[in-house]
Amino acid sequence: MKLSALVRELNTVAEIEEREVTLITDNSSKVCPGCVFVCIKGRHFDGHTKAAEALRNGAAAVVVSQDMGLPNQIIYENTRSAYTLLCAAFYSHPERKLKIIGITGTNGKTTTAFVIRSSLEAMGHKTGMIGTVKNVLGNGIEVPAALTTPDPFELFSLFEKMAENGCEYCVMEVSSQALDQRRVDGIHFDCAVFTNLTQDHLDYHETFENYKSAKHMLFENSSVGIFNLDDEAAEYMMSNTPCRKVTYSANENTTDYSAKNIRLSASGVKYELVSDSNIGRISFRVPGKFSVYNSMCAAICMIELGMDFAHTVEAVSDCAGVPGRMEIVGTDTPYTVLIDYAHTPDSLKNAIVTLKEVTPGRVIALFGCGGDRDKTKRPIMGEIGTTLADVAVITSDNPRSEDPDEIIKDILAGVPKHPNARVIVEADRTQAIGKALEIAEENDVILLAGKGHETYQILSTGKIHYDEREVIANLLKRG
Repeated sequence: MKLSALVRELNTVAEIEEREVTLITDNSSKVCPGCVFVCIKGRHFDGHTKAAEALRNGAAAVVVSQDMGLPNQIIYENTRSAYTLLCAAFYSHPERKLKIIGITGTNGKTTTAFVIRSSLEAMGHKTGMIGTVKNVLGNGIEVPAALTTPDPFELFSLFEKMAENGCEYCVMEVSSQALDQRRVDGIHFDCAVFTNLTQDHLDYHETFENYKSAKHMLFENSSVGIFNLDDEAAEYMMSNTPCRKVTYSANENTTDYSAKNIRLSASGVKYELVSDSNIGRISFRVPGKFSVYNSMCAAICMIELGMDFAHTVEAVSDCAGVPGRMEIVGTDTPYTVLIDYAHTPDSLKNAIVTLKEVTPGRVIALFGCGGDRDKTKRPIMGEIGTTLADVAVITSDNPRSEDPDEIIKDILAGVPKHPNARVIVEADRTQAIGKALEIAEENDVILLAGKGHETYQILSTGKIHYDEREVIANLLKRG
């Protein structure tokens, strides 16, 4: 693509030498001849400090937020937004060839995305997916996901592959960081879904208000918004947005859609999905009331996009489980072991409460907190885990650069309020899992929370392979 065409894409004027553009990047280490280097000021590094060097190394142009007196500079106030818009243009706007569904919220994004994709595929609509677990590009092509919502250059590359493979839809998880960093600027969402909002990512956003405001941005460029009215943040999410608003609830009758006659069991949930003109019975094979919300909003999203009500209900009911979301591990033991991604106070609470409702024995909850992340939630999770579970095993998650023992101290700060709680502390996650297996009795359930779909652990020394399914199998083999 010609540089002049990219400049026009930003609706700005710049004095530039015409070049063929080879790459768009915001990473100074990837600068190469013919690239456009977008200078972004982050928390720890300002790309503007590398602008002159990028030009000396052959960059066709630099995008800057203010006049730096450089040749071939393109001035654009918000360079994060410019980066996304330029990446979209570089790939000839593949996002415009897809019907895009965006899902945001603290919990439930991944399950909802899986259900939507599976159901659309079952109804004959080829659908790509972008999210936490994996990226699905059509024609059986899947690639690992590094971020919930990728860097813009990768994001539009994925859109391009989906379009080339004949995908009609793309369902994607949209994180608060991605919204704040303008990674989806310019993308029009045919449907946007709000699941819920609880404390998370305050290490990045600093305040809950900032977190909530970032989530709100998804609905500012959407045709239809699907809102969980049982969550107190729903009214805020619906405010000052041009999208058509559709509401759902598992508690109220005043919403556009509601769930009635909810039945919970260890094998899943059953309920009636009710609208003004239709009623359908959904049976979803993941336990917990949160599964009612996840499956319900997935179904509503598809119905509002024009899918047949009855066919949608059938497709959702046929969905299998999601990797790392209340996933039962085959152990051939008198007790049950589940793996779940629960890593926030609300998701840990939901997981334990769900299991308590359907477990004849004890719930043994193993959990930790990630290093270099929101420290304020650590004592909260300590309190939740020790209050709700019959036995709490406190261990490491992804400690990253932090000392695992210091993270555990933060978690334990919430525990003294419950002196009668049974607590086991073991920083080594494998040994902690071993201790949980050792104490488990018939009809107990062990919940391994925090890792979910992840097959790695991030330590101060780097990322290592760590698949809890393999860990469990090896521990049981050893006896």
